[in-house]
Amino acid sequence: MLSALIIVSLSAAYGRQAEDSDPAEQARNQTSNGEDAAAKDASPWLFVPIFSNAPKMGTSLGAMGAYLHRFDDGSPTSTFGVMGTYSNTESLAIAAFSRMYFDQDKQRLLFGAMQGEVNNEYSDFLGTGYEVKTTDEIYAIFSRYLYGIKDDWYLGPQVLSTNYAISGNDYFSQGFLERIGLTGFNSNGVGMVLERDTRNDQNSPESGSWLNFNNVAYRKGLGGDYSFDAYAVTAAMFFRHAKSNILAARIDGRWTHDAPAGGYSTVRLRGYTMGQYLAPHATLIELEERYVIKNRLGGTLFAGVASLYGDDLGPFDQDNLYPSIGAGITYVLKVEDKMIARFEAAKGEGENYGFYLKLGYEF
Repeated sequence: MLSALIIVSLSAAYGRQAEDSDPAEQARNQTSNGEDAAAKDASPWLFVPIFSNAPKMGTSLGAMGAYLHRFDDGSPTSTFGVMGTYSNTESLAIAAFSRMYFDQDKQRLLFGAMQGEVNNEYSDFLGTGYEVKTTDEIYAIFSRYLYGIKDDWYLGPQVLSTNYAISGNDYFSQGFLERIGLTGFNSNGVGMVLERDTRNDQNSPESGSWLNFNNVAYRKGLGGDYSFDAYAVTAAMFFRHAKSNILAARIDGRWTHDAPAGGYSTVRLRGYTMGQYLAPHATLIELEERYVIKNRLGGTLFAGVASLYGDDLGPFDQDNLYPSIGAGITYVLKVEDKMIARFEAAKGEGENYGFYLKLGYEF
């Protein structure tokens, strides 16, 4: 679960432009002379508040600061940032990250490091019906390098190292975690990534697709506590329609082999807390409609469903399906770089829900 959380959090995914005479394109990209000049003269620094509210982690507030830089005209904008959050459950997380594109987008380098203490209060932990309070201490570092091998295809290695400790906040919770084997572990892994990227923009894609295959081989010989494997596939497509609307779709899967409970897959849909529901394998499908309201202001409507399976759980069992639905408002912060902030509300199954203020689209 943790490896999926780190990879997804630090590497989340984001035709060509229509003719200049399209008024919807002009509204979306703010191509009037004055706004274009303002965008080009804008500061390379970006500061965004971060907010979330969910029943398991309470209310979390924080901020992110980033520096934007374009290495050459043929590469997308690179991002270097730091962020921190604190919640009313006394959870604290800090992270540093970079997403670099250079050499005419022939080379891509992703890096992230985080440290945090997360206090959760589950009313139905892992679907058992038990109320469990946990404290997760997390230290992680992740890096991925991709090299363009042909056309839109990229290939490269990735490494991940985590120190993940989970403990119960009371006698019952600690005993329960020990019985199910969810007590945390150290893990070090290496893997390979194969990616195809035809998106017209990495921050706010309007057309094209993104396909990513990757694996992580965690091994005791690398200093970890367990030897196991994790495999992941993500496919996302973006379709422009009705002049100003974008339909985004993704299918995502993660599968493990011989993983401990702490390395299982989890539900990664808005409206759910990562780690509340776990299983060896997870698959999801999600659709999102993105539209322009006026000038820089836009909106999102989204719906999806995730399935957790393995360990005698079938992928289509009704009890293992987790639906999600929601909506939000977006605002273009950096016109030239097409970077947006979004405020969204999502509802999951039962008492699961969430409110979020974040940078960038979900995928």
